[in-house]
Amino acid sequence: MSTIHSKKAEEFLKNVKKIERHDETFWGVRVKRDLQAETLPEWEDLRELASNIKKHTITHLDHYLNEFATNLEKNGVHVHFAKDALEFNEITYQILKEHNVKKFVKSKSMLTEECEMNPYLEERGIDVVETDLGERIIQLLHQKPSHIVMPALHLTRDEVGEMFEKKDISKEIGNHDPTYLTRCARYHLRDEFTKADAGMTGCNFGVAATGDIVVCTNEGNADMSTSMPKLHLVAMGLEKVVPNYDCLAVFQRLLCRCGTGQPTTTFTAHFQKARPGAEMHVILVDNGRSNSIADENHWETLKCIRCGACMNTCPVYRRSTGYSYTYFIPGPIGINLGMLKNPHKYHDNVSACSLCLSCSNVCPVKVDLGEQIYRWRQQLEELGHESKEKKVMSKGMKFLFNHPALYNTSLKFAPLANVMPRFLMYSKLNAWGMGHEMMKFPKKSFQAMWRSGEVQK
Repeated sequence: MSTIHSKKAEEFLKNVKKIERHDETFWGVRVKRDLQAETLPEWEDLRELASNIKKHTITHLDHYLNEFATNLEKNGVHVHFAKDALEFNEITYQILKEHNVKKFVKSKSMLTEECEMNPYLEERGIDVVETDLGERIIQLLHQKPSHIVMPALHLTRDEVGEMFEKKDISKEIGNHDPTYLTRCARYHLRDEFTKADAGMTGCNFGVAATGDIVVCTNEGNADMSTSMPKLHLVAMGLEKVVPNYDCLAVFQRLLCRCGTGQPTTTFTAHFQKARPGAEMHVILVDNGRSNSIADENHWETLKCIRCGACMNTCPVYRRSTGYSYTYFIPGPIGINLGMLKNPHKYHDNVSACSLCLSCSNVCPVKVDLGEQIYRWRQQLEELGHESKEKKVMSKGMKFLFNHPALYNTSLKFAPLANVMPRFLMYSKLNAWGMGHEMMKFPKKSFQAMWRSGEVQK
């Protein structure tokens, strides 16, 4: 019954200290989120309001996208619509080519990861430089993000320091102090900003009523990517649009508290138009989002605001790392997004869930993440990807539970498992025993104790 996820997780679990650090780090972010929530008596009201705003906007997307694009164009911004990843990459490249761009700086954007923009542009001779510190680290290591908000948090300071030394970014060999490494990265990136011909930002929210592009960062790299080059490109998924400033305020109060445990991000930039002498393009990307809206069982996944809270609380993600998942976004939201994208390619990930529903409980926009994963599991048979072993086991359990005499007899003999040799109990035949210590079966079942009066009625 092993899956791709479980096999990858097994490899990562061999490094016990690293997994424990990973677990503790992300649980610490979850604790900070809870502390922030406790400071706002209206927290649950905000979640409910955010959920309703998203439901309304997504189900009226044609209206708000038209309003958004119209207001952008009124401000002199060029608006493009891309139906899929290829068209997004082609539009981006064409704009850069027309402006003879050789060096392209960009702030963090999971949409560009989704569309695999970087390799597309690099193959065509454009030097793409990630300017978010975490993204820059994993770019230099030729890795993918392991988290949508903190993409390099799986790495240790020594791993980063050694890489910086090899890349000649840090000069003091052996100095892996985070403050020193951050300063080295700042000098390194400042040089890239000054040489860049164009910059790209992602988009946390697009305000339909005003045409604002809202970008939330803690490093100010988005501002540097737009204030130095005279060409600004924006990559934005269709679902990022919100009606107005009042709605934006609701999400602004939730996003950072849920994502990093801060009251707000250090920088919240609003871009309405290009600065004098510059040029601004916004590329609105569908890439399957319209099809997702049409899925009556799973469309609410599009409410996600990419805060990462579901990953921080997920016991499976925390103990297996983001690289155990086959979709580029890991954790509960990644499982659901991957299945919406291609259920035949990413079905393996639905097993990476304990159904504890902690993700659903912390989601700021009340996406029913755990419940959706359960529904995907129910669809595996019709998709042709059900586990044959689990199916046989389920039928066996059904037969056992439907025959009380057989069930009661099994309970009487269950304590024999307590004296079975370990090599028999902890083998590949007992998948549970591979990762857990088996329980000690009581000599009598609860039913027997109840009937005999040993349990007080």
